[in-house]
Amino acid sequence: MTRTRPHTPRTPLPAERAKSIATRGGPAVLMPAVNRDPASGPHTEPVLHHVHAGGRASILLPDDDPLVLAVGGRSGTGGDTGAATPAGELAITLEITDEAPVALRSPVRGLLWLTGWLRRLDTHSARTRAVTIAEQRAEPSLLDLGHGLTMLDLIPTSFVLADSEGTDSLTTQTFASASPDPFCRHESAWLRHLEHAHPEVVTALARHVPDELRGGRIRPLGIDRYGLRLRVEHPGGRNTPDPSGTTVDHDVRLAFDEPVDCRQRLGLALRKLVGCPFQPPGPDARG
Repeated sequence: MTRTRPHTPRTPLPAERAKSIATRGGPAVLMPAVNRDPASGPHTEPVLHHVHAGGRASILLPDDDPLVLAVGGRSGTGGDTGAATPAGELAITLEITDEAPVALRSPVRGLLWLTGWLRRLDTHSARTRAVTIAEQRAEPSLLDLGHGLTMLDLIPTSFVLADSEGTDSLTTQTFASASPDPFCRHESAWLRHLEHAHPEVVTALARHVPDELRGGRIRPLGIDRYGLRLRVEHPGGRNTPDPSGTTVDHDVRLAFDEPVDCRQRLGLALRKLVGCPFQPPGPDARG
């Protein structure tokens, strides 16, 4: 994540941003809840993770994974895999990384930490979860449930979001009641198409970048119902400080005149930002 310039444009609320990250389902890792330092214990990459609308997460792991063995219903603790818990439960944190849809040199846009109790599901509940997930996304690994893979249930107690807007702690109720951004599932495809097929549009958007940030490479970073985000990558590289001591890469938000909630309105808002009378390549052009 790079530092964002102070700005006043309206942005999605923290719970909405957190829900969008969970819905997109970026790379994830499981780690001990008591100490998330990499040296504190093993970190596990799940075969599959899926955060449900209410906040609970389904985790698919190999049958012989230490976390599966730790929550297998035996009494005692999970050793070095987490905190001491009641039999069959483990205190764990699921970290989800929100990555930019295009290849940026600083690709991480945000992190979402879901902390709670990990437990094993019975056979019927696990199959029901698998069906629920399959109805929302195609995941071949679900076919291996019961054949080398085990479904675990992560019951959340808290959520923490860290992104370019700041760090926010969310209750489970706040997270559950929030809705993801209406465009979060399509954002990646749209922005990749914009950068690779229509660089002239990105160039036209550069006119909105503050004068002091001109001269860098303009990259599409994100899009939501409130506006478009651009990353300005300067030649010095992400680790080269400017006189203020910050990195040379900056994020700029271009706000829409008003929030949009459908592809047609999004297309119109983008056309106004581009400043041209033609229909810009984007959601409407991709059908």
